[in-house]
Amino acid sequence: MSTSPAFRYPLWVRGDLDGFFGLMVDNLVQVLLIVALCTTVAGIPADFIFTRILPGVAISLIVGNVFYGLQAHRAARRDNNPGCTALPYGINTPSVIAYAFFVMGPVYRSTGSSDLAWKAGLLACLVSGLIEFFGAFFAERLRRITPRAALLGVLAAVGITFIAADFAFRIYTRPLVGVLPLVFLLLAYFARYRFPLGIPGGFLAILFGTLIAWGTTLLGCDGFGGVHMSGADLVAALKKFGWITPVFCGSELMEALREKHLLASFLTVSIPMGVLNVIGSLQNIESAEAGGDRFATAPSLAVNGIGTICAGLFGSCFPTTIYIGHPGWKALGARAGYSILNGAFFTGLFLFGLGSFLAALIPIEAGAAIVMYIGIIITAQAFQATPKEHAPAVAVALFPALAATLVVTLGLYLPGAGAGQTLADLVQHPTPTTTFLAGLVTLTGANSAWIVVTLLLTALAAALIDKHYKAAAIWCATATVFTALGLIHAYRLEGNDIHEYFLWQWAFSPATSQPPGSVYSYNAFPIAVGYGLATVLLVLVARRKGAAPGADVPPAAG
Repeated sequence: MSTSPAFRYPLWVRGDLDGFFGLMVDNLVQVLLIVALCTTVAGIPADFIFTRILPGVAISLIVGNVFYGLQAHRAARRDNNPGCTALPYGINTPSVIAYAFFVMGPVYRSTGSSDLAWKAGLLACLVSGLIEFFGAFFAERLRRITPRAALLGVLAAVGITFIAADFAFRIYTRPLVGVLPLVFLLLAYFARYRFPLGIPGGFLAILFGTLIAWGTTLLGCDGFGGVHMSGADLVAALKKFGWITPVFCGSELMEALREKHLLASFLTVSIPMGVLNVIGSLQNIESAEAGGDRFATAPSLAVNGIGTICAGLFGSCFPTTIYIGHPGWKALGARAGYSILNGAFFTGLFLFGLGSFLAALIPIEAGAAIVMYIGIIITAQAFQATPKEHAPAVAVALFPALAATLVVTLGLYLPGAGAGQTLADLVQHPTPTTTFLAGLVTLTGANSAWIVVTLLLTALAAALIDKHYKAAAIWCATATVFTALGLIHAYRLEGNDIHEYFLWQWAFSPATSQPPGSVYSYNAFPIAVGYGLATVLLVLVARRKGAAPGADVPPAAG
């Protein structure tokens, strides 16, 4: 379509302000989440986060936001589309949760080194970025061979447990700060209520949550379900205002590569999350096209990967993504300006050392409802965007995540409670009340193998629902091989810490004596045999179907 001589795509429109507030608040909560999780889960000092990690976040955000803003200008001129809205882009919430809990946290607990935990996160982020970049050229093929229920089911599993549920617990731990913002979010996003002057609900949630936190602190009643805020910390943070130069982390990444065991610590997280990010971003590009905004697929996905690679190279452990919800930003009247302003805002904020001021000013509980909502929407989408008959397969995805939630929580709570027994003790010597604890740990596995288990079981279930028995046999055979190699289900418990236990570790290594009860290892070979027998059964069913068409069709209900 030729461009009209009178065509003009504006640099800024009124709707860009609304779009900016929405996207800014979303990314703001991710930043607060990064600060909270890095300090509590990975033991990383706050000053290190503000001077090394957040500048890397700034680089990753400016790269993508500017590209997608300029891309919208080009697409608008190409299609003579003055209403073109840039793709929303920012920090990937599921990856923040997954990397903090399943990469950085375990490395920190097993080594006691926050520096090593950070380097493991950098390496995991870089691997994910490479997968996202090269996946841009194979995304469509990946999507064709993997059932949507399996792809979205993994995200739903992370969304409902480690995102929505975790932040629901936070809200009800600090209800005075958390409940009112939650209702603001429900009004804005569930009821589609429009607040006066069109102020975004997310902005109001953070505003009122922050006001309540500071108000109760000043009144001295923050212990009544509130959060203690520190004026001294706020003043100290302002004094840190000044230029921070992002630091290239090539040497740190090389050091991490020399730590051989780190590779096993994150591949079962970064590879599936990278693939899911590629597919999810592809779906969001398609969502934009359905709304009338057509963007080139490969460059859009590739730049998403480049943003994540830049994050890893300059200190951030957290991938970026093309956000779901392009139609929502379009409905606000946003065009391209909101995206560019978002990138410029966070770049200025973090490169001038104001990240610590932000963390001292706004409690994470004020934004907890937003993260909880994101988890709910991710889970809801898994059921809404898949064929209705695949809903049971999506439900299957929740079981490994529930097991992982319990196991991870138990592993964190036992030492904190000063328990006399460790997770290894409880699994090795079960009582009538802990009989099935071993099953929870087995379903979880080491190094977040449950994410791979979720993908395999959900894909198997979806194939069976569709009566694609050959595909089901392939998925089951894959599970057999992965289990036999020790990539999933196998684990080695050392106290409360879960480590990998690969085939070569138990089959080809000399046995070493361990103090009774301190270590427990499970090679998962019985599960591999079970999967293998199931594969044989599915192959026989597939052959029978091929020999007698229609034999697999169930009789009509009478």
